[in-house]
Amino acid sequence: MNGVRMDKWLWAARFYKTRALAARACELGRVEANGQIVKPAREVRVRDKLRVTNDGGIFEIEVRQLSDVRGPASQAQTLFEESDASKEARIKLKEERKAMNAIEKLPVARPDKRDRRLLSRFRGRG
Repeated sequence: MNGVRMDKWLWAARFYKTRALAARACELGRVEANGQIVKPAREVRVRDKLRVTNDGGIFEIEVRQLSDVRGPASQAQTLFEESDASKEARIKLKEERKAMNAIEKLPVARPDKRDRRLLSRFRGRG
């Protein structure tokens, strides 16, 4: 196997849950290969450097193996190698999100009529 479609490889490597989501991410510019935004049909080759953005953060990886079949997670992890800087950045982002959740107080209930009016004034609508 010389190359695999980008959307198939991203799906097989478990970056996205479906091929449709992987293709959509490529169309939105969330996947870069060797510094260039790619389309879903572009072929991935061994030793390509990818930058993948998804809900888990930004992954900077190097392709180690090719696969167009989705297998278990343990097999998917052998398809790529993530850089140390990427791992550290994702861990830092995760810790920041946890800290923000601890600091941020969510309202106990929905805003009542008075609160909605205050929000409207604050936003400059009333």
